[in-house]
This record gives sequence, C-alpha cells and structure tokens, in this order.
Amino acid sequence: MSTPNPATPPAPRRDLFVAFLCGGLVAGMVGLSFAAVPFYSWFCRTTGLGGTTQTAKAAPAQVSERSITVRFDSNVAPGLPWRFEPEQRTIDVKLGQVVTVYYTVTNEAARVTAGQAGYNVSPSTTGIYFTKINCFCFTEQTMKPGEKREMAVVFYVDPKLAEDSEQGNVRLITLSYTFYPVRVPDQAAAESPPAKSGRI
Repeated sequence: MSTPNPATPPAPRRDLFVAFLCGGLVAGMVGLSFAAVPFYSWFCRTTGLGGTTQTAKAAPAQVSERSITVRFDSNVAPGLPWRFEPEQRTIDVKLGQVVTVYYTVTNEAARVTAGQAGYNVSPSTTGIYFTKINCFCFTEQTMKPGEKREMAVVFYVDPKLAEDSEQGNVRLITLSYTFYPVRVPDQAAAESPPAKSGRI
C-alpha cells in the first residue's frame, strides 16, 4: 500500500486555488478590455490615428496665409432611411481660420428613426491637425417622420500643419461622416404614427 506524500496538497484545495487563479485572470482581462476603449479613444485623439480629429473650445491664436481645400463627404449605413448631405461639397480655408459648415438630414420614413454619426478625415495623417469646436458627431439624433434638420460643424485646420514637413504636399482634406442606425427611444417610438402601407 502506498503512503500519501504529505508535501502534496489535497486535490480539493488545489482545484480551489486553480479556480480562483482562473477567475482572477478572467476578471483582469475583462477590466483591461473596458479600460482599452477609453485609452484607445484618448490615443487616437492625441495622435490623430486613423484620421481621428481633435477638439478645441476656442479659435487658434493665429491664421496662416496658406490655404487648403476641405471636402465634405456624407454616407448613410444600410437600415437607416435618411437622406444626408452637405450644403456645400468643398470649401477653401486658411490654416487657423474658423469655419462653420452645415449638413442637412431628412428622415424619409413614416416613423420615428434614430441615428448616430461617426467620422474621420483623410489623409489620415492630417487628423491631428483637423480640430472641431462644435460637431453633431457621436450625439444620438432622433428624427420624426419626414423631419428635416440642419446640423452644423465648426472647425479649423491647425496652422501647425504648415510646419510639418511630411504634410507639405497636402492640398485637400476630406471630412467624412457616416450615420448608423440606433435603437429608437421607447417614448419617441410610442409617439410615432403608424406607417402607411405602400403599394405592392
């Protein structure tokens, strides 16, 4: 008959230790995944990664003589019955000049719908210089049936762009928005009249 080794911990205690270790590892990974979202957002805003623009509360102290063309692009993801377009497609601005442009959005459905816009700029390397003072992006928009709305974007292109040797050939920046469908708030959906059936 073999004699139990006193140095070996009982199996139930060892299993409990492994379970606690695995649970702690999972909890740590979940915590890191939540922390990664705001960290990535901060990193993109700081570096302009992927065409992420910057934000500011006031105009820059100077306006450069160098001009650049800004083109405005608009898109609507499938499942959102909206017409979304800029009031002007391009504009020439001086670096540091604060500009206000408008997009128009129309809900073409016979019911309340809601959307939220994401955005980026291209070339993506100019994101760190494209600065917004006011924008409708990342704010949920709820539209009544047939409603039309103007949405403003206030921005400037940082004069520091002219000091960046890698951006010396940039003459055009495209600001692109895409509206994505989101769930309509229950109260708004309840106030929406029933949609009329169309022709078959």
